[in-house]
Amino acid sequence: MNRDLLPHLSVVATVARRGGFAAAARELGMSASAVSHAVRLVEERLGQPLFARTTRSVALTEAGQNLVDVLIPALRDIDERIDRIRAVNGRASGLLRINAARICLPLAVTPIITAMAGRYPEVEIEIFSDERLTDIVSEGFDAGIRIGEMIAQNMVAVRLTPPFRSVVVASPAYIGRRGYPKKLTDLSDHNCIGYRLMRSGGIYQWEFAENGRDVSVAVRGQSIVTESHSAIELALAGVGLAYVFEPLVQVDIAAGRLVQVLTDYAIEEAGLFLYYPRRAELAPKLRAFIETARGIGRSRAAH
Repeated sequence: MNRDLLPHLSVVATVARRGGFAAAARELGMSASAVSHAVRLVEERLGQPLFARTTRSVALTEAGQNLVDVLIPALRDIDERIDRIRAVNGRASGLLRINAARICLPLAVTPIITAMAGRYPEVEIEIFSDERLTDIVSEGFDAGIRIGEMIAQNMVAVRLTPPFRSVVVASPAYIGRRGYPKKLTDLSDHNCIGYRLMRSGGIYQWEFAENGRDVSVAVRGQSIVTESHSAIELALAGVGLAYVFEPLVQVDIAAGRLVQVLTDYAIEEAGLFLYYPRRAELAPKLRAFIETARGIGRSRAAH
């Protein structure tokens, strides 16, 4: 293969991973025309189209899929080896791409990034906020952060937070108008802020513990959101009941801005975990993130 073709292969991999030319251009800091030119050059050299393009979508052809299946792991391996070489001087470096739900930032990620800014100035951390259960390997992420039970068994998992509860909260103004729900069946009489599931498109059923067993309750209301911060904002405004992780609303509860209800039915979640493919932990940038997270965890435990 001609050497002048090699720089364009990473462009092909990025288009495949991001599912489009515009998204790849934004990630690479290139113009869309430059990305299209790079892909076209590779296609001309190989004598086959790599992508089937329409006005609405971009999909890999069979030849493109065969190339990308080899290309993405090879490029990731090259990046990891370069990072290890750079780390010989004792400093981790490079871009660390992490896929995480938005709630992970205040619960776990922000303190780690803050600590790493001073300890590892050559590590650049990109947090991709994503409410879906993304395949981090196929989409080119170094690691992901999710609740423990959502993680595939073939991944290495590192605990970032202790377990916490899922709770139902509302503003005092809402409770003053509608009253306290005292049992799960009372939820049918309340304006419940729903969650749209990004993968299935359905509405999330709130989960509780009742008489020693787990139960799911289908709720209804005038508002539907896709993540917890929007639900909390609506609850603070007095719109209705919100189902959220307790650490996200502890300050608001302590300040009296929110009231917790149905406390006897709250379930305990496993807590947040960093997860990654087993071989990925060899990368110094990821080891630096893990060591920083563990250090913060030990500090919190000591207090």
